[in-house]
Amino acid sequence: KGCRKRKSVRGCVVGPDLATLSMVLVKKGAEEIPGLTDDQRPRRLGPKRASNIRKLFALEKKDDVRNFVVRRELNEKKKKAPRIQRLVTPAMLQRKRYFRSQTRQ
Repeated sequence: KGCRKRKSVRGCVVGPDLATLSMVLVKKGAEEIPGLTDDQRPRRLGPKRASNIRKLFALEKKDDVRNFVVRRELNEKKKKAPRIQRLVTPAMLQRKRYFRSQTRQ
């Protein structure tokens, strides 16, 4: 995990001795590439940040973001949802008020 992943493209030279290629598709051509561009796969995970969840579902500021989190099923009984970041809660606002009052004293 800590090692740098070596990319297997040497400049623009591609030979038969390379097992894998590290590439990015820039422009799609006229025909489909089998296994790469021929099927549409949905994203595995939804957004984690509160503002991005609002943007995805076109929510307003007063809407509760926690009801719109994209959950994924592990099995029939268990579902998994991300912990929402930058969520403005009453506890967070209280903490902010407390810190502000401490700096003013």
